[in-house]
Amino acid sequence: MSIAYMAGEHQQIEWVGGSVMELLLDADATEGNLFMARTRLAAGDASPVHVHAKEDEMFLLLDGSAVFWFGEERYEVERGGVVYLPRDVPHAYRITADADLLTICTPAGAEKFFRAAGHDLATPKPSNWALNPATTAAAAASTGVQIVGPPRTA
Repeated sequence: MSIAYMAGEHQQIEWVGGSVMELLLDADATEGNLFMARTRLAAGDASPVHVHAKEDEMFLLLDGSAVFWFGEERYEVERGGVVYLPRDVPHAYRITADADLLTICTPAGAEKFFRAAGHDLATPKPSNWALNPATTAAAAASTGVQIVGPPRTA
C-alpha cells in the first residue's frame, strides 16, 4: 500500500498552547505501522509527564529548541536534533524557542490520543472545549497513555 498526501490535506488539531498539529500519517494510512505528525509550538509549550504503553515515540526538531526528559535524564535539543523515547518510560518536553516538531510513533495509535484531547480545526469549536489537565487525562485514559505528572519546568 502506497499513499501520498499534499499540504492542506492533513487533519489539523488544535493542541498545547493553541498550537496546530497536522496529522500527516495515521493507522489507517500505514496499516497500523506508524503515526506521524508535525506541530508548530510556541516557546513555553509543554507536555505533561506521560507514558506510552503501546508506542515508541521519536521527535525531529525541524526548527527551534526544546528540552526533553526521559525518566530523570534531561536533553537540550536544537534544530536538527533527534530524540528517541521507547515505550513504558515516563517522558515530557518543554519548548524553549518557537519550534517546528516532527513526531513519529511506532506502531500507530497515538493519533487516537491527539484526536480525543485536541480540537479538529475543520469543525466548529465547542464553546466548552479546552485542552487542560482534566481533558488531557480523560483522553489519555481512553487511549493507553498514562499521565504521571504535570509539565516539567527545569
